[in-house]
Amino acid sequence: MAVLMERKPWLVLDKWRGKMFNGEWPTLPQLFFITAERFPERPCFTDFEGEGGSKNTLSYNEVAKKIKQAANWLAANGIKKGDHIAVTGKNSPEWAIAFISSMYAGAIVTPLDYALHENEVENLMKVAKPKIVFTDEEKYDFYKNTFSDCKTYSLNPKHPETYIYNLKSETTEQLPEGSEEDTAAILFTSGTTGVPKGVVLTQKNLISDAFIAQRNLQLYETDVFYALLPIHHGYTMQAAFICPLTSGSEVVFGKSMSVTRLMKELKEGKITIMLGVPLLYNKLLSGIRKGIRAKGPVVAFIMKSLMEFSFILRKVTGHNYGKVLFKSVLKAANIYTLRVAICGGGPLANSVFKAYNAAGIDFIQGYGLTETSPIVALNPLEHFKIESVGRDFSPYMEMKILNPDENGVGEVAIKGPMVMKGYYNMPEETAKVFTEDGFFKTGDLGWMDNEHYLMLCGRAKNIIVTEGGKNVYPEEIEDAFQLFDEIEQITVQGYIANEETKTEEIEALVYPSDELYNRLNVKRGDKEQETVVVKAVQEYVDKVNKTLQPYARILRINILEKPLEMTTTRKVKRNYKK
Repeated sequence: MAVLMERKPWLVLDKWRGKMFNGEWPTLPQLFFITAERFPERPCFTDFEGEGGSKNTLSYNEVAKKIKQAANWLAANGIKKGDHIAVTGKNSPEWAIAFISSMYAGAIVTPLDYALHENEVENLMKVAKPKIVFTDEEKYDFYKNTFSDCKTYSLNPKHPETYIYNLKSETTEQLPEGSEEDTAAILFTSGTTGVPKGVVLTQKNLISDAFIAQRNLQLYETDVFYALLPIHHGYTMQAAFICPLTSGSEVVFGKSMSVTRLMKELKEGKITIMLGVPLLYNKLLSGIRKGIRAKGPVVAFIMKSLMEFSFILRKVTGHNYGKVLFKSVLKAANIYTLRVAICGGGPLANSVFKAYNAAGIDFIQGYGLTETSPIVALNPLEHFKIESVGRDFSPYMEMKILNPDENGVGEVAIKGPMVMKGYYNMPEETAKVFTEDGFFKTGDLGWMDNEHYLMLCGRAKNIIVTEGGKNVYPEEIEDAFQLFDEIEQITVQGYIANEETKTEEIEALVYPSDELYNRLNVKRGDKEQETVVVKAVQEYVDKVNKTLQPYARILRINILEKPLEMTTTRKVKRNYKK
């Protein structure tokens, strides 16, 4: 077993224990004020919303003042401990300040997905029952006119009278004392017309996870995090917002995934740590490879050979020479300043993982769920494994495999201080996801090696069982298509091939990209030309099928007219056949 550095970043809290907070962990507001004392003048929150898209930065000291001002105003305007406050909008310093100041005033925050449809929002608001909602300008009027029992305030200066930075009280209020056992937030995992499932996370859940996760990754006050994915989601909220606040790092808030804006913010923000999902990293890598291919076959061959050599050096020596070898390529892609790139929200193809590491970017995968605050595994830079989503944080948490089969594959289960309190007002649903000895059942299938590294296979409910009794994991097949630019979406599922015997075979639902239609000179939706598209997609399927076991091969493809709906982390929402 490899010996890794024993990191205990939480020891820095001891100086403030008994002064700023009591107990094992501080609350998020308490943590912020500790960090503001440590690094008062360091940059804290940055966006590019200045004139002409210029850079705006607030120091830790400036943010601390805004948090105190907003919390004092909330208390003066009737917010009591345990009240609910909703926050919804694009990533911004205002969103972050509303989040922390609401907790400082004693409220429980319910972050809402800004992309939800109005009927979904109405459903969530009925369950969450917030007294106040902070929202951006596009939906300000909707919230104000729809929810009469909830006061609407703005995260954008276009509504100056209710803008969060302008909310001030003439009196100084006595704010409630926060505790690590307080409920911090309720994160809703669904906005459907059914009963929304709200994950109840305590202050201890969020703060313990923020520090314990650093056991596998060292953070510095000089780091600059890029919060590009929607911040209401547990992954971005923890990894790109709360974690940086433990180390005095800077957070750059990205509002859009448009290539132009992404490139500008990466370059001008001097990002050192980027959080992303497979789709984002695949597209970025695809752009880099296209640029290399454009230089001709000789250059492309040389670059490919150098990357192979660089990766071998990385694994053998532990040093990343790619930063020197590919300096011009990384600078052209505006990612030369990146120290670490982290992928979560779904497994990444091994080839993508390898390509980034070879090119000089320390690229690692992590794993977690909203119910676990969410990070419960992360690949250490010093000893990463391509095939793994990360090493767990034992002995500060426990991870085990329930009912493993002959290959050691079973359901992943977690116990630790980061595991949720339960589902909001759903005692029966909560009981279903915990074992008798208190482990949270993730619903994910995987296995662990003897060094506590987790390898995922897929979701338990997605398994396809073939006629021969073999288990097929759709996600593993889908991952093989990640770098095919001409396939925008692919979802693998089972279908009944024989109604009498109920034999299940494998099919793929495919939404081809515009790039494929342009290459074929075919208009999307042209039924007469669909066979041309099917043939082109079949060629990609045949390539992947050759790498799969016979029982796991795709036997049927269906071309979709419209893309399937996706989650915040850019995963397809599956529609299962009964």
